[in-house]
Amino acid sequence: MAFVIDKSVEIDAPAELVWQVLADVDKYGEWNPFVLECTTTLEPGSPIDMRVQLVGPPKKQREFIRSHTPGREFSYTMKPAPLGLLSSERSHLVTDLGDDRTRYDSHFQLDGPLASVVGGLLGGALRKGFGGMTDGVKSRAEALRGSLRD
Repeated sequence: MAFVIDKSVEIDAPAELVWQVLADVDKYGEWNPFVLECTTTLEPGSPIDMRVQLVGPPKKQREFIRSHTPGREFSYTMKPAPLGLLSSERSHLVTDLGDDRTRYDSHFQLDGPLASVVGGLLGGALRKGFGGMTDGVKSRAEALRGSLRD
């Protein structure tokens, strides 16, 4: 059974600015309480190296970019566990709602026989982390929009 976390938020900022926040991974440490550091080219097949805050001290994690449509979306997956025991996908989607408003959708899914075990052990921390990142995207984009107006 899959373990899924979906988060969505409407943001009072243009889609281009929300995308800039998501794509500027070098600045994640300035606003992202979940992914404290991130390095990637966003090129499909390339690694995405992160330092994430789950439980205890931050952990290094390497996944691989699955898709990237500049200005719109990117997704990444873990290297699947042997025998299909566990796989994951994380995606970020930016949708222009018009009138300088944007919807940001975050999706995370674990699949495989170990998905429910990992979800049971880390589900609370993962929900907190993805919620914090979603809120952080909104806060950062709206703050940047405000600074552009000044």
